[in-house]
Amino acid sequence: MPVATLLPFTVTPNRKSASPTSFRLTEKFILLLVFSAFITLCFGAIFFLPDSSKLLSGVFFHSSAVETNTRTGPDSSDSGSAGNDERVLAKIRKDHEKALLEAKDTLQKRPDEIKQDIINEKAKVAKESKGQEEHGKVVTKLPFVQYHRPPGATGHEPVDPETRDRRAKIKEMMKHAWDSYRHYAWGSNELRPVSKQGHSSNLFGSIKGATIVDALDTLYIMEMFEEFDAAADWVEKNLDFNVVSSFKTLITWCHLFSFIFSQVFRRKAVELGEKLLPAFKTPTGIPWALLNLKSGIGRNWPWASGGSSILAEYGTLHLEFMHLSKLSENPDFAQKVMNIRKVLNRLEKPQGLYPNYLNPNSGQWGQHHVSVGGLGDSFYEYLLKAWLMSDKTDEEGKKMYYDALQAIETNLMRKSTTGLTYIAEWKGGLLEHKMGHLTCFAGGMIALGADGAPGDKTGHQMEQAAEIARTCHESYTRTALKLGPEAFRFDGGVEAIATRQNEKYFILRPEVIETYMYLWRFTHDPKYREWGWEAVQALEQHCKVEGGYSGVRDVYVSTPNHDDVQQSFYLAETLKYLYLLFSDDDHLPFDHWVFNTEAHPLPVIKDKTDRPNEVE
Repeated sequence: MPVATLLPFTVTPNRKSASPTSFRLTEKFILLLVFSAFITLCFGAIFFLPDSSKLLSGVFFHSSAVETNTRTGPDSSDSGSAGNDERVLAKIRKDHEKALLEAKDTLQKRPDEIKQDIINEKAKVAKESKGQEEHGKVVTKLPFVQYHRPPGATGHEPVDPETRDRRAKIKEMMKHAWDSYRHYAWGSNELRPVSKQGHSSNLFGSIKGATIVDALDTLYIMEMFEEFDAAADWVEKNLDFNVVSSFKTLITWCHLFSFIFSQVFRRKAVELGEKLLPAFKTPTGIPWALLNLKSGIGRNWPWASGGSSILAEYGTLHLEFMHLSKLSENPDFAQKVMNIRKVLNRLEKPQGLYPNYLNPNSGQWGQHHVSVGGLGDSFYEYLLKAWLMSDKTDEEGKKMYYDALQAIETNLMRKSTTGLTYIAEWKGGLLEHKMGHLTCFAGGMIALGADGAPGDKTGHQMEQAAEIARTCHESYTRTALKLGPEAFRFDGGVEAIATRQNEKYFILRPEVIETYMYLWRFTHDPKYREWGWEAVQALEQHCKVEGGYSGVRDVYVSTPNHDDVQQSFYLAETLKYLYLLFSDDDHLPFDHWVFNTEAHPLPVIKDKTDRPNEVE
């Protein structure tokens, strides 16, 4: 049974055992204490019963201490108990005398002074317990971490009037998507915009509020601060990781590790990270794909090759876990993901490629299926971005990325008969000449890494990035709705067209827009903004409905058939990348920020003093 479907386990608290003798002894002392407490309280009843927290806490604190001292377990002897009797009785007398003196002292005060003492004592207790308990749960005290905010979290209006108007239009789209979710599906993971109700998929396990969490930084970046405050308030009060969920949640919820600056989000980030650590308890340290967050028991997807973990899941943790080590000053998170690299570097890679499946028990590859799209995509992205986030000090990540990119170029990159560059999939040595919408992110990735390319390959890699962007744009223009299919093929006389019905849908995906944004930043070629604007128009015409935005089931028919789901990543990624495409380059500049695979910005760690968050 997949762990995502397991019911929460019930754990019975550990209790100390007690012998019959010690139990009787405890009863005697409790009776003595009750009698003592009764006499003491009588002295103060006129003025402060039952509000004197000071007196009551004194009495019952010592009661608890006595009970603990007398529970010495089944090995207690009668003589030992008798010896304890005298010591404990002496302690009771002493505590009783102390309580009487406190009561007499209190009786000499005026009622208003007693009342103020009680208020002060309550305030002191509340202050001491602050940060130690939250919503009835003990919370780990976090170390102070000084925060130096990188520049560009929000930007200014573009000077060009057309660009400014287009950016304003995208903000309007975000408001429609957000307001619809808030009105019809608040607290649910996602929105059904046609039926106007909440929607949940098994992607998120039992955790709720995915759209709220996913949209937080987009709201902030677009300066929608009222909406941001409402979302932040919901996260503080309602986001609960004490439920059964899949390991995928790390990628989906990981921007809690990055953009938000308040104490509550930092604590929730550490809480989630600690709950995910048991997923790494495998013989190799390669984490399970599914984790029961309550029990800590892990499993893999039942359909994955031979019980394997998936490259795009275990390989897409590096940025978040390295950042989490900074947030918590706990090196365990960083060590877990660095161990993944050690395992991968020991393995022989077929043709220099990384198969999508790896068995966490044996440490051996599963089925030799290689894809830069689904199941593999973000692993390659994270090799590059780990180097960038480290301020280009992570030489191992850099080498792994450029070696992998060379293997991809040699074995997977091909040109169609009309000159369209695409990245095929590799199955056991045979190429399948299809490219997924997910694979279209690679144009942006290659452009992002071109500046650091070894030798004289910078120009070559920029050309590759531009060619992939053109191919993905063609996959859009060759449809009736001008929206790209889930996958498109280059065989049987077709190019950049989906030929199977189950590949013709569009679910508001961001990858093509992501590549346009990166290519615009690095080239300022106006065609990328024009291509982005084409996508905006198509989204408005065919995906916008009264209750939000919906995906469509077939992009090759002129009348859209809506799938009735507004994906959380539409707000987190698609609209964010469109907004940045029409923003100036100093809005989240690349020398200070790195986007994780869900488009959530993480700060580049410039040096040891440039810390990502602060407590106070």
